[in-house]
Amino acid sequence: MTETIPAALAAAVRRDPTTPLLTWYDDATGDRTELSGATMDNWVAKTANLLVDGAGLGPGDTAAVLLPPHWQTAAILLGGWAAGLELLTGPGPQPVDALFAWPATVEAATAWPAGDRYATGLLPLAMPLRPLPPGFVDYTVEVRGHGDRFVASQPVTAEDAALDGTDHGTISAAADARAQELGITPGARVLIDAGTHPDPADWLLAPLYAGASIVLCANLDRAALDKRVASENVTLTLG
Repeated sequence: MTETIPAALAAAVRRDPTTPLLTWYDDATGDRTELSGATMDNWVAKTANLLVDGAGLGPGDTAAVLLPPHWQTAAILLGGWAAGLELLTGPGPQPVDALFAWPATVEAATAWPAGDRYATGLLPLAMPLRPLPPGFVDYTVEVRGHGDRFVASQPVTAEDAALDGTDHGTISAAADARAQELGITPGARVLIDAGTHPDPADWLLAPLYAGASIVLCANLDRAALDKRVASENVTLTLG
């Protein structure tokens, strides 16, 4: 069994870096963003380098991720884990070394004692957020200046804290079990309704550990579902 989240991502990229690993839709905005394994790996590396080189963080440090399901959220979560951080999604507020928020959570995020604060609009084409909330820097702007290759100074282990106090080994076992429960199999192309599966255990980790690719849909238009299943070669729908 894969025992850490960075190892699960590395295995996914090795399998095929060129095919889609995560495809994002927002039916409210018309946004569609497709990330191959290699492209996702680059965003993850940039995020890890932002945290390590930009914010001076590393193993044992913490970051709050107050974001909904989104391809940028995937990059931030996976980048934080690559850097060896423990990520917190709530409840809060509690002291953290870094924090990521979007407009809907900025007000709540200000109650969290934090070091570096990053905001993103989760906008199409990763456009900058304007206006930028006071006290925040723009994740999509800051992350672009960092390298797309990351080498951890200290490898992440199964015993390291990963998410809300749970270690990588426990998360890994739970992701394997959740993939089996949801019927996600290796090579599957899984369409996931972000509204009904907001937990990253469902929309990110279970498919990643199963060796599946993800079609993540926000504000899912049920009338367009059959067409999307056909166009994206979906083999499993989690609605």
